[in-house]
Amino acid sequence: MSESAKRSTSPSPRSLQQAAPGAITRLLISCADRPGIVAATSRLLTDFGANIVRSDQHTTDPRGGTFFMRMEFDLQLSGEQRAELQRRFAGDVAEPLQMQWRMWDAAIPKRVAILVSRQDHCLLDLLWRWRRGQLQMDVGLVASNHPDLRKDVESFGLPYAHVPVASERRSEAERRLLELLCDEVDLVVLARYMQILSGDFLDALGVPVINIHHSFLPAFAGASPYEQAKRRGVKLIGATAHYVTEGLDEGPIIEQDTVRVTHREDRTALMRLGADIERTVLARAVQWHCEDRVLRAGATTVVF
Repeated sequence: MSESAKRSTSPSPRSLQQAAPGAITRLLISCADRPGIVAATSRLLTDFGANIVRSDQHTTDPRGGTFFMRMEFDLQLSGEQRAELQRRFAGDVAEPLQMQWRMWDAAIPKRVAILVSRQDHCLLDLLWRWRRGQLQMDVGLVASNHPDLRKDVESFGLPYAHVPVASERRSEAERRLLELLCDEVDLVVLARYMQILSGDFLDALGVPVINIHHSFLPAFAGASPYEQAKRRGVKLIGATAHYVTEGLDEGPIIEQDTVRVTHREDRTALMRLGADIERTVLARAVQWHCEDRVLRAGATTVVF
């Protein structure tokens, strides 16, 4: 697993210390496949009185592969009881089976910050879905390297931070973003944020970052994908939502979609059609992450 995935093997303090915990808890695990994983997990939850209401699993190979599982269980817990459950799970199940794992109270929305540049279609779609209660997240901040979208964002009752990025002062801009984001968010979403984030920034941030790329990766990575697509005469254009890594547009893919086009579409038409796909692909990826449906597995993902 990547370093960012390894950091998630222990529950965050925020997931343990909540005033009003819910009844549904999500458990995600990955480990080397072997007999007894489901039995050991279920046995411990049963000992605590939990009722398993949903369970999905996948193995890359039943003999020597990697096993993935997403489970939801019903159990009303106080903060102390939840901490004890996590302690017991770590010692009795996760450590013997060498699991990567995390638990999350389903009643607690992920704290999300959105970074954007000038194009507003992905940003406004996310905020509209969030306001309608369609995305289980708590948006705390929108930040941009341009001032253009301040009024739109503030109309949703959200703070807007303008953090200019000059090529010769990029590290200074990243330090400012870290001041705004560190220890304040569980997820950062790049809603057409047209800046490359450094590996040092990603390491210091310490939470997942989801990007929307206006291309069906790995085709047409980098700048101007619609111009590249038009020159090649493609018959399908698409969009890709992926986790951000230091390698440009190389992070694990969460969701993709395409739309059929013909020679009649010019670059403007391709961009309009592409924007529609970008909105929906990014929204699905954010939704699935916030519902703890995505497990990272090296360069790829398992999405339940």
